[in-house]
Amino acid sequence: MATGAMADRIRSKLGDLSPAERKVGRVLLAAYPSAGFETVATIAERAHVSAPTVLRFVSRFGFRGFPEFQAALRTELEQRNASPLSLYDTPGYGRPADEGADQGSLLGRAGRIFPSEVAGTLAELPPHDLDQAVRLLADPRLRITLAGGRFTHLLAQYLGLHLMQLREGVQFLPDRAVERTAALAALGRRDLLVLFDYRRYEDDKVAMAELARERGGKLLLFTDTWLSPVAGRADVALPCRVTAPSPYDSLVPTLAVIETVVAGVVESLGEDAHDHLRRAEDVAQRIGLV
Repeated sequence: MATGAMADRIRSKLGDLSPAERKVGRVLLAAYPSAGFETVATIAERAHVSAPTVLRFVSRFGFRGFPEFQAALRTELEQRNASPLSLYDTPGYGRPADEGADQGSLLGRAGRIFPSEVAGTLAELPPHDLDQAVRLLADPRLRITLAGGRFTHLLAQYLGLHLMQLREGVQFLPDRAVERTAALAALGRRDLLVLFDYRRYEDDKVAMAELARERGGKLLLFTDTWLSPVAGRADVALPCRVTAPSPYDSLVPTLAVIETVVAGVVESLGEDAHDHLRRAEDVAQRIGLV
């Protein structure tokens, strides 16, 4: 499945297009994003439609012409591949757009950005996807394995530690090569792999997703709004905004989604979660951890 903001827009609008325009959409999705950088004539030939049909297709998405459509696609790819270094001098990422202008205090900027990004993330999250993520995490028949990336391993641990207090069968993907290999080789139909993968996406996450799917396992993905390449293989993908007052992507909206998911798991497990948490507390007291 093609992944990306533009791909999602095309896919969601296919049902509203004419039959000829749908052919254009399918050609673009089949080789996304590279097909979007072909000429109008080439796309028309591949879709077996006329060049004006291709132009009508892009106009359906609010573009005034094909160059504008390609510029939007190029911007999306640049955003997907952005790093803290590339964002450092970008206006709005860690420094005011106009250094001489009054942009407000750091606290003021943070106070505007973080609530907006959290609210936007939760508003854009499809309720069906959230419900499905909760069902997977609360399913006692599934063993859960969590893995994150450079920074997002912290979020994987945050979610996993909560789940460990609520249910059995939760583990983190080990760091050491032999243990990691063994854990991935053991994945099967009763496993749920939970991955965190954000822009500057990591190739090992795609390989892990492929292993889980090949063995009949389930896959839950936390990602950004540009969507990790893993999204096309996931049973559920929960995209989160990442805008921050610094060059670093914010994980605050993802944290809000995690805590929302945890609340759903608590509700879904009901008394079983309560009993499991009580047993965990009893053990912690006996060994002097609380």
